[in-house]
Order: sequence, then C-alpha cells, then structure tokens
Amino acid sequence: MGSFEISRSTSVAADPALVHGLVNDFHEWQSWSPWEGVDPAMERTYSGADSGVGAHYAWAGNRKAGEGSMEIVGSSPERIDVRLSFLKPWRATNDVAFEIAPSDGGTVVTWRMSGEQRGLMAVIGKVVSMDRLVGKDFEKGLARLAAVAEA
Repeated sequence: MGSFEISRSTSVAADPALVHGLVNDFHEWQSWSPWEGVDPAMERTYSGADSGVGAHYAWAGNRKAGEGSMEIVGSSPERIDVRLSFLKPWRATNDVAFEIAPSDGGTVVTWRMSGEQRGLMAVIGKVVSMDRLVGKDFEKGLARLAAVAEA
C-alpha cells in the first residue's frame, strides 16, 4: 500500500463565488469536468441535496468512464470536500478537496486528491505514479473550469 496526493492549481479571472458554484453543484460538472465526453452514453444519477453538503452524484459508463460516485461532505466559501468512490475499473475511495481563494483579478483554485493505493493500483503505482496517471486530467479540468467561469 502507498499513500498519494495529487494537487494542481490555476488562476481564474472570475469571482470566487462563481467558481465555488461551479464546483459545489454536481450538475455543473458536465460543463468542465475533464472526464465528460469519454462516454457519450454515460448514465448519471443525482440525489440528496441540490448542491453543497449532502449532494450526491453517481455515474456508470464504458471502460474509460468506469463506475462510481461522489458526495460533497464539506462546503464553505473557501473549500469544498468530496468523497470519491470508484467501483470500476477498480475499487477505491479517495478524498478530494477544492480550495478556492480570492486573488488579484479573480480566484486561485487548487484541486487535491489523496488516498491509499491498494491491490493492483499499488502495483501499478510503483511503476506509474498517480500524479502521472491523473495530473493531466486535473490540469484539463481546471482549464475547462476557468474557461466556463470566465465566459
């Protein structure tokens, strides 16, 4: 087993409250998530609160999209915490955080994910780091989030 943490940040020329709203509502993720489009037929289910703590999102898709769920477990103007659970292609539960900080001309957003690599992922992690596997996706997602917020 090995623990990991992935982190990427970007500047967004938009108000922190607008950026917060795009992350705090899973319905908005279709506009910026880096994994949207990997399966046009992906099934999505929303439950719980409309946004913020208690909002729940589940998906099931092709091999690239996999299957899993997310739940917002903490939400303040400065931070949104998400519990991410994968069912396929492998089982894993990770902690995700979006830190949202005002800056000159807008907002700095930091996207973090941490967890433990187990089983097959622990073996793969010895060869290819989680940062290398997912880091580019975080960069793509943050760029898309900025584009949507700045439009």
